[in-house]
Amino acid sequence: MSDLGSEELEEEGENDLGEYEGERNEAGERHGHGKARLPNGDTYEGNYEFGKRHGQGTYKFKNGARYIGDYVKNKKHGQGTFIYPDGSRYEGEWADDQRHGQGVYYYVNNDTYTGEWFNHQRHGQGTYLYAETGSKYVGTWVHGQQEGAAELIHLNHRYQGKFINKNPVGPGKYVFDVGCEQHGEYRLTDMERGEEEEEEETLVSIVPKWKALKITELALWTPTLSEEHPPPEGQGQEEVPGATGTEHSQGVGDTSDDLQVEGFEGDVEPRAGDEDIDTYRQESQENSYDIDQGNSNFDEEPPDLQE
Repeated sequence: MSDLGSEELEEEGENDLGEYEGERNEAGERHGHGKARLPNGDTYEGNYEFGKRHGQGTYKFKNGARYIGDYVKNKKHGQGTFIYPDGSRYEGEWADDQRHGQGVYYYVNNDTYTGEWFNHQRHGQGTYLYAETGSKYVGTWVHGQQEGAAELIHLNHRYQGKFINKNPVGPGKYVFDVGCEQHGEYRLTDMERGEEEEEEETLVSIVPKWKALKITELALWTPTLSEEHPPPEGQGQEEVPGATGTEHSQGVGDTSDDLQVEGFEGDVEPRAGDEDIDTYRQESQENSYDIDQGNSNFDEEPPDLQE
Protein backbone atom coordinates (compact mmCIF):
# COMPACT_ATOMS: atom_id res chain seq x y z
CA MET A 1 0.00 0.00 0.00
CA SER A 2 1.19 3.49 -0.71
CA ASP A 3 1.72 6.14 1.88
CA LEU A 4 2.69 8.77 -0.62
CA GLY A 5 -0.64 9.41 -2.31
CA SER A 6 -0.40 12.33 -4.71
CA GLU A 7 2.76 13.67 -3.14
CA GLU A 8 4.81 12.45 -6.06
CA LEU A 9 2.73 14.63 -8.38
CA GLU A 10 2.40 17.41 -5.92
CA GLU A 11 4.75 20.34 -6.56
CA GLU A 12 1.87 22.20 -4.93
CA GLY A 13 1.70 24.69 -7.73
CA GLU A 14 4.68 26.81 -6.82
CA ASN A 15 4.90 28.33 -10.28
CA ASP A 16 1.16 28.35 -11.04
CA LEU A 17 -0.46 31.10 -9.03
CA GLY A 18 -4.03 30.48 -10.16
CA GLU A 19 -6.83 32.37 -8.42
CA TYR A 20 -6.12 34.07 -5.10
CA GLU A 21 -8.27 35.82 -2.53
CA GLY A 22 -6.59 37.27 0.55
CA GLU A 23 -4.04 39.62 2.01
CA ARG A 24 -1.04 41.07 0.22
CA ASN A 25 1.96 43.19 1.18
CA GLU A 26 2.99 46.55 -0.31
CA ALA A 27 4.86 44.77 -3.08
CA GLY A 28 1.65 42.98 -4.10
CA GLU A 29 2.86 39.58 -2.94
CA ARG A 30 0.60 37.16 -1.13
CA HIS A 31 1.25 37.94 2.49
CA GLY A 32 -0.95 37.02 5.46
CA HIS A 33 -4.03 34.85 5.28
CA GLY A 34 -5.48 33.86 1.95
CA LYS A 35 -7.18 31.27 -0.25
CA ALA A 36 -5.84 30.00 -3.55
CA ARG A 37 -7.20 27.76 -6.27
CA LEU A 38 -4.48 26.39 -8.50
CA PRO A 39 -4.88 25.64 -12.23
CA ASN A 40 -4.47 21.90 -11.57
CA GLY A 41 -7.54 21.89 -9.29
CA ASP A 42 -5.71 21.83 -5.94
CA THR A 43 -6.61 24.38 -3.29
CA TYR A 44 -4.75 26.01 -0.41
CA GLU A 45 -6.02 28.04 2.49
CA GLY A 46 -3.71 29.43 5.13
CA ASN A 47 -0.84 31.78 5.74
CA TYR A 48 1.52 33.28 3.20
CA GLU A 49 4.73 35.20 3.54
CA PHE A 50 6.32 37.09 0.66
CA GLY A 51 4.34 35.14 -1.90
CA LYS A 52 4.95 31.65 -0.48
CA ARG A 53 3.01 29.32 1.78
CA HIS A 54 4.47 29.94 5.21
CA GLY A 55 2.96 29.07 8.59
CA GLN A 56 -0.25 27.16 9.20
CA GLY A 57 -2.23 26.01 6.19
CA THR A 58 -4.41 23.34 4.58
CA TYR A 59 -3.57 22.03 1.12
CA LYS A 60 -6.20 19.88 -0.63
CA PHE A 61 -5.28 17.80 -3.65
CA LYS A 62 -7.74 17.11 -6.44
CA ASN A 63 -7.41 13.35 -5.84
CA GLY A 64 -8.70 13.66 -2.27
CA ALA A 65 -5.42 13.81 -0.37
CA ARG A 66 -4.77 16.72 1.96
CA TYR A 67 -2.14 18.18 4.25
CA ILE A 68 -2.90 20.19 7.38
CA GLY A 69 0.06 21.69 9.15
CA ASP A 70 3.13 23.90 9.04
CA TYR A 71 4.80 25.31 5.95
CA VAL A 72 8.14 27.04 5.53
CA LYS A 73 8.75 28.70 2.18
CA ASN A 74 6.27 26.52 0.28
CA LYS A 75 7.46 23.26 1.85
CA LYS A 76 5.94 21.10 4.56
CA HIS A 77 8.12 21.75 7.56
CA GLY A 78 7.28 21.36 11.26
CA GLN A 79 4.20 19.57 12.61
CA GLY A 80 1.63 18.33 10.15
CA THR A 81 -0.87 15.66 9.17
CA PHE A 82 -1.00 14.17 5.68
CA ILE A 83 -4.07 12.16 4.71
CA TYR A 84 -3.51 10.00 1.63
CA PRO A 85 -6.04 9.01 -1.05
CA ASP A 86 -6.30 5.43 0.25
CA GLY A 87 -7.28 6.67 3.74
CA SER A 88 -3.93 6.11 5.44
CA ARG A 89 -2.40 9.07 7.23
CA TYR A 90 0.79 10.37 8.82
CA GLU A 91 0.84 12.60 11.88
CA GLY A 92 4.12 14.04 13.01
CA GLU A 93 7.18 16.04 12.10
CA TRP A 94 8.22 17.17 8.63
CA ALA A 95 11.40 18.66 7.22
CA ASP A 96 11.84 19.97 3.69
CA ASP A 97 8.68 18.20 2.42
CA GLN A 98 9.78 14.85 3.95
CA ARG A 99 8.52 12.83 6.92
CA HIS A 100 11.39 13.50 9.28
CA GLY A 101 11.61 13.23 13.07
CA GLN A 102 8.96 11.70 15.32
CA GLY A 103 5.70 10.59 13.79
CA VAL A 104 2.87 8.05 13.63
CA TYR A 105 1.67 6.37 10.46
CA TYR A 106 -1.81 4.81 10.37
CA TYR A 107 -2.18 2.21 7.63
CA VAL A 108 -5.37 1.23 5.83
CA ASN A 109 -5.33 -2.24 7.42
CA ASN A 110 -5.21 -0.55 10.88
CA ASP A 111 -1.53 -1.34 11.44
CA THR A 112 0.43 1.53 12.96
CA TYR A 113 4.05 2.63 13.10
CA THR A 114 5.15 4.97 15.88
CA GLY A 115 8.69 6.23 16.03
CA GLU A 116 11.50 7.96 14.19
CA TRP A 117 11.57 8.94 10.54
CA PHE A 118 14.45 10.06 8.36
CA ASN A 119 14.15 11.28 4.80
CA HIS A 120 10.59 9.99 4.40
CA GLN A 121 11.44 6.48 5.71
CA ARG A 122 11.07 4.64 9.01
CA HIS A 123 14.55 5.00 10.43
CA GLY A 124 15.78 4.79 14.02
CA GLN A 125 13.78 3.50 16.97
CA GLY A 126 10.16 2.60 16.30
CA THR A 127 7.24 0.31 17.10
CA TYR A 128 5.13 -1.41 14.43
CA LEU A 129 1.80 -2.79 15.67
CA TYR A 130 0.06 -5.54 13.67
CA ALA A 131 -3.63 -4.84 14.16
CA GLU A 132 -4.89 -8.28 13.11
CA THR A 133 -2.84 -10.28 15.63
CA GLY A 134 -1.87 -7.71 18.26
CA SER A 135 1.81 -8.55 17.78
CA LYS A 136 4.31 -5.74 17.65
CA TYR A 137 7.91 -5.15 16.62
CA VAL A 138 9.81 -2.85 18.96
CA GLY A 139 13.32 -1.92 17.92
CA THR A 140 15.59 -0.51 15.25
CA TRP A 141 14.74 0.42 11.68
CA VAL A 142 17.13 1.25 8.84
CA HIS A 143 15.85 2.87 5.64
CA GLY A 144 12.33 1.52 6.13
CA GLN A 145 13.33 -2.04 7.09
CA GLN A 146 13.43 -3.89 10.41
CA GLU A 147 17.14 -4.11 11.17
CA GLY A 148 19.20 -4.25 14.37
CA ALA A 149 18.41 -5.17 17.96
CA ALA A 150 14.67 -5.60 18.55
CA GLU A 151 11.90 -7.41 20.36
CA LEU A 152 8.95 -9.09 18.63
CA ILE A 153 6.11 -9.26 21.15
CA HIS A 154 3.19 -11.69 20.81
CA LEU A 155 0.19 -12.50 22.98
CA ASN A 156 1.87 -14.96 25.36
CA HIS A 157 5.55 -14.81 24.43
CA ARG A 158 8.18 -12.56 22.92
CA TYR A 159 11.36 -12.94 20.88
CA GLN A 160 14.48 -10.91 21.63
CA GLY A 161 17.34 -10.81 19.17
CA LYS A 162 18.82 -9.19 16.10
CA PHE A 163 17.18 -8.54 12.74
CA ILE A 164 18.75 -8.01 9.33
CA ASN A 165 16.67 -7.07 6.29
CA LYS A 166 13.41 -7.82 8.18
CA ASN A 167 14.54 -11.33 9.24
CA PRO A 168 15.76 -12.56 12.64
CA VAL A 169 19.37 -13.78 12.53
CA GLY A 170 21.91 -15.15 14.99
CA PRO A 171 21.54 -15.74 18.74
CA GLY A 172 18.31 -14.82 20.49
CA LYS A 173 15.74 -16.07 22.94
CA TYR A 174 12.01 -16.60 23.34
CA VAL A 175 10.55 -15.47 26.66
CA PHE A 176 7.29 -17.20 27.62
CA ASP A 177 4.67 -15.95 30.05
CA VAL A 178 4.49 -19.43 31.62
CA GLY A 179 7.84 -18.74 33.25
CA CYS A 180 10.70 -19.90 31.04
CA GLU A 181 13.07 -18.76 28.35
CA GLN A 182 14.26 -20.72 25.35
CA HIS A 183 17.69 -19.78 24.03
CA GLY A 184 18.83 -20.56 20.53
CA GLU A 185 19.68 -19.02 17.22
CA TYR A 186 18.18 -18.31 13.81
CA ARG A 187 20.04 -19.81 10.90
CA LEU A 188 19.41 -18.82 7.31
CA THR A 189 18.42 -21.78 5.13
CA ASP A 190 17.25 -22.29 1.55
CA MET A 191 13.48 -22.58 1.26
CA GLU A 192 12.26 -25.92 -0.06
CA ARG A 193 10.40 -25.72 -3.35
CA GLY A 194 8.54 -28.12 -5.61
CA GLU A 195 9.82 -29.32 -8.99
CA GLU A 196 7.61 -26.92 -10.94
CA GLU A 197 8.76 -23.97 -8.89
CA GLU A 198 12.40 -24.92 -9.41
CA GLU A 199 11.90 -25.01 -13.17
CA GLU A 200 10.12 -21.65 -13.28
CA GLU A 201 12.26 -19.75 -10.78
CA THR A 202 16.03 -19.85 -10.43
CA LEU A 203 16.29 -17.43 -7.50
CA VAL A 204 16.93 -19.07 -4.13
CA SER A 205 14.78 -17.86 -1.24
CA ILE A 206 16.55 -17.65 2.11
CA VAL A 207 14.39 -18.12 5.20
CA PRO A 208 15.35 -18.01 8.89
CA LYS A 209 15.08 -21.33 10.78
CA TRP A 210 15.02 -21.45 14.59
CA LYS A 211 17.42 -23.87 16.32
CA ALA A 212 16.66 -24.33 20.03
CA LEU A 213 19.64 -24.86 22.33
CA LYS A 214 18.41 -24.77 25.93
CA ILE A 215 15.59 -23.70 28.20
CA THR A 216 16.05 -21.79 31.45
CA GLU A 217 13.91 -20.20 34.08
CA LEU A 218 13.07 -16.53 33.71
CA ALA A 219 16.07 -14.38 34.56
CA LEU A 220 15.06 -12.40 37.64
CA TRP A 221 17.59 -10.22 39.40
CA THR A 222 17.17 -9.35 43.08
CA PRO A 223 19.77 -7.08 44.69
CA THR A 224 21.09 -8.19 48.08
CA LEU A 225 22.96 -6.06 50.61
CA SER A 226 25.50 -7.30 53.10
CA GLU A 227 24.53 -6.48 56.67
CA GLU A 228 28.15 -6.53 57.77
CA HIS A 229 29.43 -4.25 55.05
CA PRO A 230 26.82 -1.70 53.98
CA PRO A 231 27.42 -0.13 50.59
CA PRO A 232 29.07 3.30 50.47
CA GLU A 233 26.92 6.32 49.81
CA GLY A 234 25.79 6.62 46.19
CA GLN A 235 25.34 2.89 45.53
CA GLY A 236 22.09 0.97 45.52
CA GLN A 237 20.40 3.23 42.99
CA GLU A 238 17.73 1.83 40.74
CA GLU A 239 19.07 -0.42 38.00
CA VAL A 240 18.83 0.86 34.45
CA PRO A 241 15.95 -1.00 32.73
CA GLY A 242 17.13 -3.81 30.50
CA ALA A 243 20.61 -4.01 32.02
CA THR A 244 20.04 -7.38 33.70
CA GLY A 245 18.38 -9.42 30.95
CA THR A 246 20.58 -11.56 28.77
CA GLU A 247 23.64 -11.82 31.03
CA HIS A 248 21.75 -13.37 33.94
CA SER A 249 19.53 -15.54 31.79
CA GLN A 250 22.61 -17.12 30.25
CA GLY A 251 23.91 -18.00 33.71
CA VAL A 252 20.75 -19.81 34.78
CA GLY A 253 21.11 -22.37 32.03
CA ASP A 254 24.57 -23.44 33.18
CA THR A 255 23.18 -25.45 36.11
CA SER A 256 19.84 -26.65 34.78
CA ASP A 257 19.00 -29.66 32.62
CA ASP A 258 18.34 -29.00 28.94
CA LEU A 259 14.67 -28.96 27.97
CA GLN A 260 12.69 -29.05 24.77
CA VAL A 261 9.46 -27.12 24.28
CA GLU A 262 7.04 -28.61 21.78
CA GLY A 263 7.02 -26.56 18.58
CA PHE A 264 10.79 -25.90 18.62
CA GLU A 265 13.64 -27.69 16.91
CA GLY A 266 16.60 -28.79 18.96
CA ASP A 267 18.72 -31.60 20.30
CA VAL A 268 17.66 -31.18 23.92
CA GLU A 269 15.45 -33.59 25.87
CA PRO A 270 12.37 -32.91 28.05
CA ARG A 271 12.59 -33.16 31.82
CA ALA A 272 9.80 -35.06 33.55
CA GLY A 273 7.74 -33.27 36.16
CA ASP A 274 8.26 -29.74 34.93
CA GLU A 275 4.79 -28.32 35.50
CA ASP A 276 5.47 -25.00 33.77
CA ILE A 277 6.68 -26.65 30.59
CA ASP A 278 3.77 -29.14 30.60
CA THR A 279 1.36 -26.28 31.04
CA TYR A 280 2.93 -24.46 28.10
CA ARG A 281 2.77 -27.60 25.97
CA GLN A 282 -0.92 -28.01 26.71
CA GLU A 283 -1.63 -24.36 25.88
CA SER A 284 0.37 -24.51 22.69
CA GLN A 285 -1.53 -27.61 21.52
CA GLU A 286 -4.89 -26.04 22.27
CA ASN A 287 -3.95 -22.95 20.32
CA SER A 288 -2.22 -24.91 17.53
CA TYR A 289 0.85 -22.81 18.20
CA ASP A 290 4.08 -23.32 16.30
CA ILE A 291 7.05 -21.05 16.80
CA ASP A 292 8.51 -21.93 13.40
CA GLN A 293 5.30 -20.74 11.78
CA GLY A 294 5.64 -17.52 13.77
CA ASN A 295 1.96 -16.96 14.61
CA SER A 296 2.00 -13.69 12.70
CA ASN A 297 5.63 -13.02 13.37
CA PHE A 298 8.42 -12.94 10.79
CA ASP A 299 6.28 -13.95 7.81
CA GLU A 300 4.08 -10.96 8.42
CA GLU A 301 5.98 -7.79 7.88
CA PRO A 302 4.94 -4.15 7.51
CA PRO A 303 3.77 -3.22 4.05
CA ASP A 304 6.65 -1.82 2.07
CA LEU A 305 6.52 1.92 1.60
CA GLN A 306 6.35 2.76 -2.05
CA GLU A 307 8.68 5.71 -2.02
